[in-house]
Amino acid sequence: MKAQQIIITLLILFSCSQANAQFWKKLGKTAQKAAERTVEDRVDREASKKTDKTLDSVFDKKKGKKRSKKKKKKKNQSTSNEQESNESSSYTIERSSDFTPGTISLFEDKFSRDNPGDFPAKWDTNGSGEITLINSKKWMRLSGKSKYVPMLKENLPENYTVEFDLLTQGLDKKTSSQAFLTILLEDVDRFEKSKNWCMAELSVCQYIGARGVVEKVEKNKRQLRNDIGKDYRDAINGKSHIAIAVNKTRMRVWLNENKLVDIPRLVPTGADKFKLTVRGLRDPQGLDEIYISNFRIAKTGEDNRSKLLTEGRLSTNNILFESGSATLKNSSFSVIREIATVLEENPKVSIQIIGHTDSDGQANNNLTLSRKRAIAVKEMMTSAYGIEASRITTDGKGHSQPIASNSTKEGKAQNRRVEFIKL
Repeated sequence: MKAQQIIITLLILFSCSQANAQFWKKLGKTAQKAAERTVEDRVDREASKKTDKTLDSVFDKKKGKKRSKKKKKKKNQSTSNEQESNESSSYTIERSSDFTPGTISLFEDKFSRDNPGDFPAKWDTNGSGEITLINSKKWMRLSGKSKYVPMLKENLPENYTVEFDLLTQGLDKKTSSQAFLTILLEDVDRFEKSKNWCMAELSVCQYIGARGVVEKVEKNKRQLRNDIGKDYRDAINGKSHIAIAVNKTRMRVWLNENKLVDIPRLVPTGADKFKLTVRGLRDPQGLDEIYISNFRIAKTGEDNRSKLLTEGRLSTNNILFESGSATLKNSSFSVIREIATVLEENPKVSIQIIGHTDSDGQANNNLTLSRKRAIAVKEMMTSAYGIEASRITTDGKGHSQPIASNSTKEGKAQNRRVEFIKL
């Protein structure tokens, strides 16, 4: 019995020891796996941290690059904008005009001989008007529903130009849409009713876009009427310049450097009388006042060329120089171009250019100056238009051959001239 109990006890202990061994063995494997997992987890965490740091650094660099690019782009844009701004401020845009003034004067009036308060002696009207002194300059005020006629000694030719300074005062948002300055060509003198006429009507209205119109009437029948279609409110408000060119039936009108009208068949046959009219003004109230000054009508087209070829001599006051020098003004180039065209079209023609001055200054100095001015005209014709120098001779007469009195400004202006003589 005891022996049996001992055997059983030993068997239990043995089985327990085996179980313990297996337990500890299993426990060791579990601990090992746990340790391995812990290590793996730690490695994963460390790797994850390092990966995150690496990724963060990568993305931060990319973001930094993007931010840097954006900053650089903004900086470049700012620099570019600044450069563009600087470039745009370094030059101004100038509008060019294809208007060329006539070269043979038919009528000029600066109102120099008219007294303030009087109506100008060279004009006629069926209404009222007067000479007004504004900033030491004489202007003719146009008023009421009136027509103004420059008193020319002859009918207008087929080709001519008209120029005058324009001044408006008192225009505001209440200026009527029916307030106009009208450029008028008619077939009758003075104020009779015309059967053939045309007009370019310029609005001075300020509260809406300018409503100017052009119209043609032939044999009492309207042939054309249309809006000008341009908004020139700002330009006509204050001081401006009007230029008109008529070439047979074509009529062009400029306000400052901007062409408002260019109609190829606006002028009817026989409409060779120039007139100005105004209407719709509030001038009795001291508002909507319109003034003109420096008025000039001059021939253009073939006149200079034909005169030189047919008469053999052409004298012009429209070749202008800087005061006391032989430097040509830009306004002189159109006349020189016309004479150069004569020589281009007639290769056998030769000319002499003679300069003249007024009597201001010493005779010897004026003689030298007149010769230098003739040479300057020749050099322009040879350099700009390719005319052979051998076809042009030059001379100067100083003030020894006046054609008008040197005691007046007008006389002196006539004496300052350039002559072209066909040889």
